[in-house]
Amino acid sequence: MSDETTREFTTVGVIGLGTMGAGIAEVFARNGYAVIGVEVNETGVERGRQHLEHSTGRAVKREKMTEEQQAELLGRITLTTEMKDLAVADLVIEAVVESLAVKKSIFRTLDDIVRDDAVLATNTSSLSVTEISTANSKPGRVVGVHFFNPAPVQNLVEIIRTVVTEPDVLADVQGLLRSLGKNPVVCGDKAGFIANTLLFGYLNHAVAMYEGKYASREDIDAAMRFGCGYPMGPLALLDLIGLDTAYEILDTMYKQGRDRLHAPAPILKQYVTAGLLGRKSGRGFYTYEAPDSPVVVDDAQTPSADDKPQLRHDIRLVGVVGTGTMAAGIVEVFAKAGHEVLFTGRGQDKIAGVVAAITKNFDKQIQRGRATEEQKTEVLGRVRGTTSLEDLKDVDLVVEAIAEDLAVKTTLFENLDEICKPGAILATTTSSLPIISMARVTKRPQHVIGMHFFNPATIMKLVEVVSTVATDEAVTETVLALCDQVGKVAVKCGDRAGFIVNALLFPYLNDAVKMLEAHYATADDIDLAMKLGCALPMGPFELLDVVGNDVSLAIQKELYLEFREPGFSPAPLLEHLVTAGYLGRKAGRGFRDYSAR
Repeated sequence: MSDETTREFTTVGVIGLGTMGAGIAEVFARNGYAVIGVEVNETGVERGRQHLEHSTGRAVKREKMTEEQQAELLGRITLTTEMKDLAVADLVIEAVVESLAVKKSIFRTLDDIVRDDAVLATNTSSLSVTEISTANSKPGRVVGVHFFNPAPVQNLVEIIRTVVTEPDVLADVQGLLRSLGKNPVVCGDKAGFIANTLLFGYLNHAVAMYEGKYASREDIDAAMRFGCGYPMGPLALLDLIGLDTAYEILDTMYKQGRDRLHAPAPILKQYVTAGLLGRKSGRGFYTYEAPDSPVVVDDAQTPSADDKPQLRHDIRLVGVVGTGTMAAGIVEVFAKAGHEVLFTGRGQDKIAGVVAAITKNFDKQIQRGRATEEQKTEVLGRVRGTTSLEDLKDVDLVVEAIAEDLAVKTTLFENLDEICKPGAILATTTSSLPIISMARVTKRPQHVIGMHFFNPATIMKLVEVVSTVATDEAVTETVLALCDQVGKVAVKCGDRAGFIVNALLFPYLNDAVKMLEAHYATADDIDLAMKLGCALPMGPFELLDVVGNDVSLAIQKELYLEFREPGFSPAPLLEHLVTAGYLGRKAGRGFRDYSAR
C-alpha cells in the first residue's frame, strides 16, 4: 500500500485489545487495512470492541468522522479468540501485558501459524526486543514497533531494530508506518528506547529533587512549565503516567544499563507500595477528586491562600545594573508594573540602547494593537539611566544583570553594599554561580538573594527566587510577592548549581548528546521523538543550538562540580563541538549546519 515497501501489507494482526492494542487496530483500519484482533477470551474481545466503539464514537461526535465511515472502519476489524486466524496476516503486532514470558510464548506460538514472509512486531515500551525475538525461529523478521498512547492521535512510532533484524524488514515497516501518516524513528534495542530513556531520567531527577525537599511539587512543576514551555510539570506527568508504570520502566532501564540516574528514587517505591499510583488511584504526588479524575484538589501540601507572600519591605524605586538584553527586559518589566526604575550602564550609548530597546518593543506592541502611545510615554517616563553606580544610593531593590563572571559580580556587590542604603535588597540574576559568594563580600548577606529571570524577560513568566543559607525570610517573602506583583510566576529554591530548571534540563540535554555519540539514533530522530512523543516545544539538539553549546557546556560543568554525579559529566561530543567552535546558531554551526540557511 506504500511505494516504499517491497512487501505488500494488506492484513494486519493485533494481539491484545487493551487501550493500546485497540488503538493500533483502529489506526490500521482507518487507513484501509483489514485487521484481525486477537484476545485471550470472549471478555477480552468484548472489552476490545467497546474500546473501538468508544474511540470511533468520540471521533463521530467531534465530526472528525461520519457514522458511515465509523461503520466501514469497524467492518474492517475481525475480533477473535483464535490465534490460528492470524495465518493470513502480513504483519502481526503484539500489544499484551509487559511480561517477557507472556510475549515470548506468543512469538513461539506464531511460528507455526504465520507465513514465512510475515513480519512480527512487539509494542513493548521497555523489554528487550532481541530477547523476545529469540522465541521465534526467524528472529530476523522481528522488530519493535512502539506506538504512543493514544495510538490514533499520537504520530510518533519508535521502530526498534535488533542486531539480527533484516534490513528489508526495517525498511518495509518504516514505509508502512509512513503510509499511516505516522512519523517513525529508528533506534537500537536498549531499555527505554529514545523517548523513555531521555524522559524518565529527567522525571526521576525531579522526584529526587522533591524527595530532598529542595523545592515544593508546585514549584518544580511550575518551573518546567513556565521556564521551558513544557505542557506539564514532571510530577504531574508522573501522576498521569502512573507511578507504578514509571517505577517499572526505570527499574528495567537501570537493570539493563546500570546508570545510577535511572535507579528509581526511593520515594517512588514507597508511593507504589502504599498504593499511591497517581491519577488512576486518586492520589500520587497530588491528590485528585476521584480515581481516574484529572481534577487536582487541595491536600496537606497545598499552599494556603493565607500564606501568600507579602511585601515585608517597601519596594518603590528599583535599580538595575547592566544594559544587555536581560537587563533591558528587567527594566521594562518593572517599569510596566508601575515602578520607578533607575539603571546603570558604562556609557551614554549603552543607556540609549536600553531606552531604544524598550521603545522598539512598545512600537511592535502598538502596531499589533496591544499597547498605546500613552502607555509607552508613561512607562518610558518611569525609566532613568545613569553612568554612575553612586546614583543607586536610594533604591529599595537593586537587580544585577551583568556578565556571568564571579570575580566581576563579587566586586560589584562590594560596591553596591557600600553605596545602597541600609535595608536595600541586593539581587543577582545569575543562572549558575553561587549566590552566597556574592553575599559574603557584603555586610548585609541577609539582604542578598537570587532573582533568576528567563530570557526574554518581558515574555518569559518564570523567575527562580533563590535564597542562600544567610538570606532573611522577610527578604525572600518580599521578592516572591514582588514577582507576583509584576506579573511573574515565582518559584522558590535554595542556592545550589542549576537551581530548578537548569538542574533538570541540562542533564537531559547531556543524555541526548551521549545517545547521539553512541550512534544509538540520529539527531533528527531524537529531536522528533521528544517533540512528538513527549510534546516538548523543541528537540534537545534544536535547543542546544539555540542556547549555545558553550553556554550548555559551562552549565553542565557547574552541575558536575556541584553534584559529583558521574552521569552529569559533560558528554565528550559536546566538549569537542565547543573546541571546534561549533557553538550553535550564533556560530552558524552546532549540531546542525546553519550557514547555508
